[in-house]
Amino acid sequence: FPEGESSEEFQNRCAKGFAACVEDAFLHNRARIGMVVHGGTIMSILSQYALPRGNYFQWQIQNGEYYQLTLESSVWEKERRISSVVGDPRWLYHPVRIIGHGISFLEKYLRKCFPDTEKGQRGAGFVLVLLICVGSAGIPFGILYLTYKIHVVLGVCLETVMCYQMLAVKSLKDESMRVFEELKKGDLEGARYAVSMIVGRDPKALDEAGVTKAAVETVAENTSDGIIAPLFYMAIGGPVLMFFYKGVNTMDSMVGYKNEKYLNFGRYAAKFDDIMNYIPARISAWLMIAASYVCGFDGKNAAKIYKRDRYNHASPNSAQTEAVMAGALDIQLAGNAYYFGKLYEKPTIGDDIRSVESQDIKRANCLLYVSSAMAVALFAGIRWLIQGLVILL
Repeated sequence: FPEGESSEEFQNRCAKGFAACVEDAFLHNRARIGMVVHGGTIMSILSQYALPRGNYFQWQIQNGEYYQLTLESSVWEKERRISSVVGDPRWLYHPVRIIGHGISFLEKYLRKCFPDTEKGQRGAGFVLVLLICVGSAGIPFGILYLTYKIHVVLGVCLETVMCYQMLAVKSLKDESMRVFEELKKGDLEGARYAVSMIVGRDPKALDEAGVTKAAVETVAENTSDGIIAPLFYMAIGGPVLMFFYKGVNTMDSMVGYKNEKYLNFGRYAAKFDDIMNYIPARISAWLMIAASYVCGFDGKNAAKIYKRDRYNHASPNSAQTEAVMAGALDIQLAGNAYYFGKLYEKPTIGDDIRSVESQDIKRANCLLYVSSAMAVALFAGIRWLIQGLVILL
């Protein structure tokens, strides 16, 4: 209509409504939901979520006809996290999504092949780690090898695209700023929905401060996982080692849960992710401490809280950057949270020097950008050093 929505705005609104319905179904353990909607709504939803992929007009449907979609909670959480946090370029199908589909396929297959016992499921999880690691590194290596054989310029171009796709600074900032914009408008429900797209916890019970903390914590954690850690492995081993890391990290985000379903199956994936992130998480923390001075935040308190609270998390790595963020902003993060309807008691990180406010999301993104820039400079130097040593040898 004149002065009305664009087709893109309409399609995004439909997809957002569908996502909210699915989230609600999971939270209330509903196995099936039905929607009676117009054809344009159906086309919008399927163009975003259905497989095989198709554009809007490929999903035309006659009156009275229907499509049936099958979703699994773990798959939905994976798709949500990958598309929102990792930073899919809109025009290009992200390699991490391919890795995610591979994990999902192998999980179903391996669960059938191995006995449903503690030992059997751990064995299945070990095979999953082995296959995904080999595939995540081996396939990019093979593609790059063949491309460089064709022409060195083509190989360099492909290598550049690969490296670009694995970094998500702008995407992480954009997703967290959506939370900020909703809070700025006073739309708490909209902010809860926006933050639900980048965290695994249940946002329905969160107040404005709780939503803000969740967004800030996500920026802190993914500064390491989504940006600095990939840069670290790219500096050491180029895109092949970076893809290897992303395979491990994606496995952890999909199956590395301490619940009944994944406690045994995801054990090796979670442990391996802890190992891979051990050094990058600590480098990230110190870079963020330095960045806090550049941004004009409380760098002294950032170092203090880091040393005191960096292990206040079940993961040996997650609290490293969260502790710096809490100290730099003079706020308290973490604490008890709901995940999939269950309350998890967690220690706090940082001191409650001042109240949390929505502006803290913008401050967190300042630390994100400055520490990422420092990481680029640091790892570029490391990369040049490695190349120089190779030439000398």
